[in-house]
Amino acid sequence: MPNARDIEMKLPSLDDLFSSQEERDDAKLKRIYEIPLDEIDPFPDHPFKVRDDEDMMNLVESVRTNGVLTPATVRKKEDGRYELLSGHRRLRACQLAGIPTLRCEVVDMTRDEATIFMVESNFQRTTILPSEKAFAYRMRLEAMNRQGKRTDLTFSPLDKKLRSGMDLANEVGDSQAQIYRYIRLTELLPEILDMVDEGQIAMRPAVELSYIPKLQQGMIWESMELEGCTPSYAQAIRLRRLSAEHKLTPEAVEAIMMEQKPNQKERIILRGERFNRLFPPDLPMSKREDYVAAAMEHYARFRERQRTRDDAR
Repeated sequence: MPNARDIEMKLPSLDDLFSSQEERDDAKLKRIYEIPLDEIDPFPDHPFKVRDDEDMMNLVESVRTNGVLTPATVRKKEDGRYELLSGHRRLRACQLAGIPTLRCEVVDMTRDEATIFMVESNFQRTTILPSEKAFAYRMRLEAMNRQGKRTDLTFSPLDKKLRSGMDLANEVGDSQAQIYRYIRLTELLPEILDMVDEGQIAMRPAVELSYIPKLQQGMIWESMELEGCTPSYAQAIRLRRLSAEHKLTPEAVEAIMMEQKPNQKERIILRGERFNRLFPPDLPMSKREDYVAAAMEHYARFRERQRTRDDAR
């Protein structure tokens, strides 16, 4: 016969004793509310960009017609306001559509749990920029490491970081090495990081540039703007090495950037303010070649019309 101490006693909780089954079922349902937009704050340092592009305009029309079909997710803050975890595009669509509230699920999470949830939910997007991945990976890995500090007391800080990196790699599909490459991008100047997003600089040279102090990155960016070219992987390695040797001067940067690349047999360089002031201020460098080609085609047509008029005289 079993000892009474070995018998697990499962007593009902006070909530079970003093609430009906219907009330208990309701408590298990998601808490969905219409929350005023002016009571919702964006997630601090939210790494994912919200653009008023064609996709956003389509979302605005959908929200006007059908409302917000999938609730956003928020958590209650100590000051009574709400922090947005997922649904930043839906919130913006409501703003543009003139809808004063956002349909939200309210969850109870710690800061680190909220960070991990925010990154996971936004990774469902179809298109994610390198800069978005970079800051999202960094935020999530930092949150995972903080959580590990409370439970993995037998691991060293390096062990925890490596284990968190492996766990993250298993979840997101990128290798651990690739995740750390992305995180390195957060050390780039914003102007250079924008060039990575626009596809002007590849990942490997961008990672090399990230090890160079930001003041010297500024020199490199100015040279890229002036010369209209970006460093190859080999050139980025040389720039990094010269920086480590305290030999990276504006003259050294220009000399490297002016070198002909293997896949760049000839080029036309438009130097100085004389040309820079002719480009629209919001025109990205990746579009300058198309802009110059269109201008030359327009000028060629003008010259042809002028030549026709001269022949007719």
